[in-house]
Amino acid sequence: MTTSRQAYRLDPQRPGSDLAGETAAAMAAASLVFRRSNPGYANLLLQHSKQMFDFADKFRGRYDASIPVARKYYQSVSGYSDELLWAAAWLFQATDDRRYLDYLANNADAMGGTGWSTAMFSWDIKYAGVQVLAAKILLQGRAGAHAAVLQRYRQKADFFVCASLGKQGYGNVKRTPGGLLYHMQWNNLQYVTSGSFLLAAYSDSLAAARQAAVWCPAGPASPAQIMAFAKSQVDYILGSNPRATSYMVGYGFIYPLEAHHRGASIVSFQSNPSFVACKAGYAIWYPRKGSNPNLLDGAIVGGPDENDNFVDDRNNYQQTEAPTYNNAPFMGVLARLAAGGRLDRSIPDGT
Repeated sequence: MTTSRQAYRLDPQRPGSDLAGETAAAMAAASLVFRRSNPGYANLLLQHSKQMFDFADKFRGRYDASIPVARKYYQSVSGYSDELLWAAAWLFQATDDRRYLDYLANNADAMGGTGWSTAMFSWDIKYAGVQVLAAKILLQGRAGAHAAVLQRYRQKADFFVCASLGKQGYGNVKRTPGGLLYHMQWNNLQYVTSGSFLLAAYSDSLAAARQAAVWCPAGPASPAQIMAFAKSQVDYILGSNPRATSYMVGYGFIYPLEAHHRGASIVSFQSNPSFVACKAGYAIWYPRKGSNPNLLDGAIVGGPDENDNFVDDRNNYQQTEAPTYNNAPFMGVLARLAAGGRLDRSIPDGT
């Protein structure tokens, strides 16, 4: 690859609280995964997570203001407050240090944690995730003096469930005729995979706390119903839909053959060792008719439109692009469904 792969940095003069906060949250969550199998690595992750959070909180600013080139592709629409709360919630889960719970509670209103009512969870908008994680802390009986604030977080988590299951009334997420949650035309499945993951996680938290249901305006939603709905979205993606099409490349009998992906759509070096310049890849291989020469096995594409229609054409990037943030939450919910009724307790507190 000969094109520029310039790296960028954040520092006190060029802050990026959203990006640093998200990284802190990821490291804190990962420290839980490795706590037993590799405690040294888990401690290192936690050390850097704390440092990253402190940096994000002290030097506040949006990452796309410090790195303007990112704004064209990945603009931070929700700002950085959700990522700061997200990081604090995960750090409390990982450390049980009350200062992180204090941060989550004391900034609940000012940073929008108890203000945002949303049915969307994404790489940009973390509020629903914060609300579900805060609700879990409450359900675990770990809220202490902050129970009232965490209860307000939980109300927003309940809104996410009710709106997703069509039981909210106002704010219900639209569905396609085939039953798929539909948020927007461009890469809708990113919101379906992340939403299904979050629904499955909240279902388990409710079940573990022996909660009968989320009480929605249009009727209750039990943990089993929430999990079943998450599964229905997964099943749709994997082929149980009006087109009988799997939107995971390589899975099932019918799946996308023209994923909007440079590596998949240009012939491999093993097949043709001649050099392919950047512009040549776009001019020659991108408009080429026919299936991609390389199978992007396992990728989740953008998916169908609001009427369950799908055009398998790599030029149709809104439906055929295959970003990593489509797959990442999907792996989580697949792991949960594969476990069936068994909850994996290999991680402390079932986190």
